[in-house]
Amino acid sequence: MQYRNLGRSGLKVSQLSYGSWVTFGNQLDVKDAKALLQCCRDHGVNFFDNAEVYANGRAEEIMGQAVRELGWKRSDVVVSTKIFWGGQGPNDKGLSRKHIVEGTKASLKRLDMDYVDVLYCHRPDSSTPIEETVRAMNHVIDRGWAFYWGTSEWSSQQITEAWAVAQRLDLVGPIVEQPEYNLLSRHKVESEFLPLYTNYGIGLTTWSPLASGVLTGKYKNGDVPPDSRFALENYKNLAQRSLVTDVLKKVEGLRPIADELGVPLSQLAIAWCAANPNVSSVICGATKESQIRENMKAIDVIPLLTPVVMEKIEAAVQSKPKRPDSYR
Repeated sequence: MQYRNLGRSGLKVSQLSYGSWVTFGNQLDVKDAKALLQCCRDHGVNFFDNAEVYANGRAEEIMGQAVRELGWKRSDVVVSTKIFWGGQGPNDKGLSRKHIVEGTKASLKRLDMDYVDVLYCHRPDSSTPIEETVRAMNHVIDRGWAFYWGTSEWSSQQITEAWAVAQRLDLVGPIVEQPEYNLLSRHKVESEFLPLYTNYGIGLTTWSPLASGVLTGKYKNGDVPPDSRFALENYKNLAQRSLVTDVLKKVEGLRPIADELGVPLSQLAIAWCAANPNVSSVICGATKESQIRENMKAIDVIPLLTPVVMEKIEAAVQSKPKRPDSYR
């Protein structure tokens, strides 16, 4: 496993990491979670991602109990969670100072941890002044409840505004953004965010490297395996949007490239994400140890992605976003 700095910070995170979205609390209990987390650690993973909204808080409880029962040294791992959707009440969601403080304390209680390493604002909140959010995130850091803060699915403009507030008030700005990034979803990472990397040292912990499993090739002809994510009731609408002919055709176009390299499609797709120098860590999900072992082999695929191979991938998916002229 290779480790990268999280943006311009001194925090080092494994190039591949593990996220508990969908799995913990919905598909897996503590016993299964322990096995998966230990499998990740055995492969050098040190970064584990969560959120207050995952399984309505149950995902944090499961991760916290699993880490405790595994007896891990807290300083050996990097744990993150995300604040935005904490409940049904009017003040149980959003990025007000009230919810950031109360939500963070509630998350730490569920995780049974004194702190998280990274705390994300899970979405932008148009109903709260950005200054209030920046001040609240700094309060959390000052109290030692988190070491760094970041954003998830924010726009470049919103992140820039947060940094402007932080610099004006001599506060800590967001060091990381967590966007979706894969061969089918590239605009933010490769175009919109370009100024952020140099201006503010923003790092990325990207999610959905396999586009919810589409890039594994297992949905050939649009068929949905019964044990797949798209078979879950909550994800059937996403399946209908994702499993369209054009997308499946692109995935099939990648298959010969993967075969030529002697690797599965999934490893090719994950390695492609990790090869981007602006990506600090690629968050992978898995419900089985076998999936983790397969995903982790993507590390060995990264050196195989020569310029020639990258050109072949580009020709197959034709998804590269157009860059603004000023950033060429």
